Amino acid sequence: MPTLYLIPSSAAMAPHILLREIGAPFELVVLDKTRGEHQSPEYLRLNPNGRVPTLVDGDLVIFESAAICLHLVDTHRHARLAPPAGTPERARFTQWLVYLTNTVQADMMLYFYPERFAPAEVAERVKAMAVDRLMGQFGLLDNELEGREFLVGHHFTAADAYLFMVARWTRHMPRKARDLPHLGPYLARIQARPSVQAVYAAEGCESFY
Repeated sequence: MPTLYLIPSSAAMAPHILLREIGAPFELVVLDKTRGEHQSPEYLRLNPNGRVPTLVDGDLVIFESAAICLHLVDTHRHARLAPPAGTPERARFTQWLVYLTNTVQADMMLYFYPERFAPAEVAERVKAMAVDRLMGQFGLLDNELEGREFLVGHHFTAADAYLFMVARWTRHMPRKARDLPHLGPYLARIQARPSVQAVYAAEGCESFY
């Protein structure tokens, strides 16, 4: 049975949603960030980065949220959480998943951890720049969603789980992804899915709206 290690409302949310969509048994281990459990020797043996998520699936230990998502879609193909390999839809799926993790998620780090990238006296400028960049990226995604129910194809995929996760992180920013004309209704639909509601209950998350 797979085991997912997470901190609530973190980058573990996307793989957690997928596990709920798949419906097979799994175990959750919720780490207490305030107590530094993600830096414990036991956890560092699983994930030397000391970050979440980490998935233990049999003898396989895998970290990085997007990598876990790809593992789950490939090992549970019956759940149809990604288009079939070798199709144009799969290429588009991969494009957006990589965009979300390499571009959007990377700029999220500028907003949440500006001190890692610049002196403290310019931290607010770094955060403002990050918001500008992020809203441009979400604007691109908003345009893509015009007339669409899902980001790729005609049913829910891991790309939707990932987009929901990173868009939710804007909920306390001065400008929010949910305020965009197409992205807003889309996020409301994704939030209403039983899998997402189950994740909210398990992680103790606040509603996006």
